[in-house]
Amino acid sequence: MIVNGSSATQLDITDRATQYGDGCFTTMLVKDGKVEYWDAHLTRLQSTCERLFISSINWGELTLHVSELAKQQTLGVLKVLISRGSGGRGYSPEGANTPVYIVSQHSFPAHYQDWQRKGIELNVSSITLAKQPLLAGLKHLNRLEQVLIKHELANDAFQDCLVLDTDDVIVESSVGNVFWYGENAWHTPALNFSGVEGVMRNQVMVYLSANQVPIHQCREGLNSIQSASEVFVCNSLMGIVPVSAIEFSDGHRAYYLSEKTRDLQNGVMNY
Repeated sequence: MIVNGSSATQLDITDRATQYGDGCFTTMLVKDGKVEYWDAHLTRLQSTCERLFISSINWGELTLHVSELAKQQTLGVLKVLISRGSGGRGYSPEGANTPVYIVSQHSFPAHYQDWQRKGIELNVSSITLAKQPLLAGLKHLNRLEQVLIKHELANDAFQDCLVLDTDDVIVESSVGNVFWYGENAWHTPALNFSGVEGVMRNQVMVYLSANQVPIHQCREGLNSIQSASEVFVCNSLMGIVPVSAIEFSDGHRAYYLSEKTRDLQNGVMNY
């Protein structure tokens, strides 16, 4: 693990990442010694730090260390975490002017390749996301909602779940962004109030727009996805994963095709 350019295994106990979840992170796929979509991940880190008023770090140094660690992996995962740094007791960020970056290596989740091939089934989480426009779209360190969602999902026989906000509007899945096809267009939730603006989500949207395929960002309830013909979830590690079925809270189960999703899997990967 690299902490601010040096090999380390510990973090200062006064660091605001551990005290308040004051920071952000991104998780990246490494293939054949290179990080996929590094420029997009870097841009997201920079934008998030700007929105959270975290002082700029040495981005060039971070890029160098990410590249060096990636060369050690044929297929793996790198995570970059940025903390505002150490500060005194209390919420105020005053005096915490030396941010910390951490780069760590991890194994690739082998089941993701199985998901890509076979697809997965979802249910709908009973846990809803709070609406907070100031944090919407950001992959910040405050992930307690997601921890609770994963705890609930661990007791179910589903690989993933749909997550709604407190207005019962579709936001994402427990692991990534969600898209569905209906009325001759793709749809994905608008992230004005909650949710994470995923790197793979943006790659899919760029690809669809470049190929003149309609894509709408929307705030829709479950009725919209119930009547869809195809659904998929995506993130930077698992890529695009078809959803074969969704079980809704009333016991109704909807089944989906994957023809257009398979085309997107191939198209986005080679774009």
